[in-house]
Amino acid sequence: MPNLAQRLAALGLTPPPPTQPSSEHYVSAVQSGNLLFVSGQLPKWGDARFLGRLGEQFNLAEGQQAAELSALNVLQQLDQALQGQLDRVSRIVKLTIFVAATADFTQHSQVGNSASALMIALFGEAGRHARTTVGVASLPRGAAVEIEAIVELQPATEQTS
Repeated sequence: MPNLAQRLAALGLTPPPPTQPSSEHYVSAVQSGNLLFVSGQLPKWGDARFLGRLGEQFNLAEGQQAAELSALNVLQQLDQALQGQLDRVSRIVKLTIFVAATADFTQHSQVGNSASALMIALFGEAGRHARTTVGVASLPRGAAVEIEAIVELQPATEQTS
């Protein structure tokens, strides 16, 4: 099975380097039973960041790029937690997408669509998920988007090598 970099390359994308939690008070991912919870990921890659709010510093298209980059960081955390065994993913269960936006910005779901489309492109039907997309006044470090994920894993007895 192709690894994350190979899967993304097939889509013309490059994975960002994995990030580490900004505090010792939490971890990037936690497995409970056959669910993996990935902490909120921001739209950053090295020094590149989407800082600001939709409807102010960013338009819809830029918000969609920020959401895709946040989703790529979610995937990096997923890949790291699974030690490169993405074949253990049986379903992307849910994405929660936070969009920093002005009060008059109303296209939150369209921002989230780019993250959802990426999951479906990578995992097919197993990438279809429940989703919540909400607008907020601000996000950590001034980020435009933050995404967290819940992923169902194949039980250890069904793992493929």
